[in-house]
Amino acid sequence: MTTFSLFLIFFCGIFLNGVFQQTGVDAGWTYGVNYGRIADNIPPPESVVTLLKAAKIKNIRIYDADHGVLSAFKGSGIEIVVGLGNEYLKDISVGEDRAMNWIKENVQAFLPDTHIRGIAVGNEVLGGTDVELWEVLVPAVKNVYNALYRLQLTSIVQVSSPHSEAVFANSFPPSSCIFKEDIVPFMKPLLEFFNLIGSPFFINAYPFLAYKNDPQHIDIDYALFKKNKGIFDSKTNLHYDNMFDAQVDAAYIALEKAGYPKMPVIVSETGWASHGDENEAGATLKNARTYNQNLRKKLMKKKGTPYRPKTVVRAYIFALFNENSKPGPTSERNFGLFKADGSISYNIGFTGLKPSSAAPSSLLSFKNLGFGCSYSMILTASSAVLMLILAS
Repeated sequence: MTTFSLFLIFFCGIFLNGVFQQTGVDAGWTYGVNYGRIADNIPPPESVVTLLKAAKIKNIRIYDADHGVLSAFKGSGIEIVVGLGNEYLKDISVGEDRAMNWIKENVQAFLPDTHIRGIAVGNEVLGGTDVELWEVLVPAVKNVYNALYRLQLTSIVQVSSPHSEAVFANSFPPSSCIFKEDIVPFMKPLLEFFNLIGSPFFINAYPFLAYKNDPQHIDIDYALFKKNKGIFDSKTNLHYDNMFDAQVDAAYIALEKAGYPKMPVIVSETGWASHGDENEAGATLKNARTYNQNLRKKLMKKKGTPYRPKTVVRAYIFALFNENSKPGPTSERNFGLFKADGSISYNIGFTGLKPSSAAPSSLLSFKNLGFGCSYSMILTASSAVLMLILAS
């Protein structure tokens, strides 16, 4: 690669980071929710819009690009990250034209009235069991971004890919966190591209899973944001009084060690199960309420972590509903803030679609929320520069 090419990449990386900060792709939200729909008894999308407005939740993530959902959210002002499922990655990686067709059909067709603000390309691919998907993730991500670019949508729609904790070799204490050696050859080019286009790092962080897997050595109060002695990281000289912050900082430190100290981290999933099997330690309604109530309070303060105190933490809570058709242990079907009928699972300050024993109250009516963000167009000169890079 020539010195001139390196300069172009460096220039565009700086410019695009500035563009994303100005256009509202990285708006000032902190609290979002994952709207999973693997169930046969949850409310229709139109009712979900009403529910979210009543709860004042303005950011959601869905795991596909269902047209019924996207149509229902038209004019709602709620910002959506859509999912391009793992089952599409091999096909999308083959050619940009296939990514273009997917975006035209599932994203562009609903803009601007439905506020699609991101595409999550795949879910927990790296670290998973299908190594063939590891190989096609980066080409798929690049094709999706290039198609968005050619449709002049990159100032509105951001691209990322959620990861599980399985991408890390170790994460305790946070200062020791690094990416697994076998994942680095696939993670490095992904991070390089995300750094170039100004994308965040998505991590699914679950103190619940950590506690469930090792209840003998993890303080439940530390996992639930309750008063506890916490942990001390001697290398960074930082004290952690909750596991969530430690997991987020572990991701920041792994990124820093990989060469990307300025890449933002967004928690794409976190939550706590309200019910589980006998061997699923901590899966109780009381613990779920405590975790989600304390997490909500934390996120609403719009503060950072011990390692990144000036970088506001943002997270999508898993999940909006209990999903009765999800496979796996009982906990998988009991992460919902709301029950299938739209009533609250437990009271953390939200209002349900109907009264429940947890909070007997009626749903308030809300007017449609407007979206006042304006979008800057990418400068012609920088567009030409980025075209050179994409074509190289």
